[in-house]
Amino acid sequence: MIAIYLCAGIAVYAAIRVILERNTMRKLPFVNVLSFAVTAIIALLIPHPLTILAAAAFFIGSTFESNAIASTWSGGMKRNG
Repeated sequence: MIAIYLCAGIAVYAAIRVILERNTMRKLPFVNVLSFAVTAIIALLIPHPLTILAAAAFFIGSTFESNAIASTWSGGMKRNG
């Protein structure tokens, strides 16, 4: 149970930092941490074998989302030609 509280505390801290941070580039790591914390809470809270699949799907989707946002803000792919 302590692991759930720890993950929830990390999620709340990350959410507060996302809300209060003015610089978008500094928000992105906290959005990523928030996604990871929510994934951990899902996996720890629901005692069912399919929970791991749901948590993995959420984790993969949020990772793709974070990478897409970071890539867009950094200028995207550079193409030669």
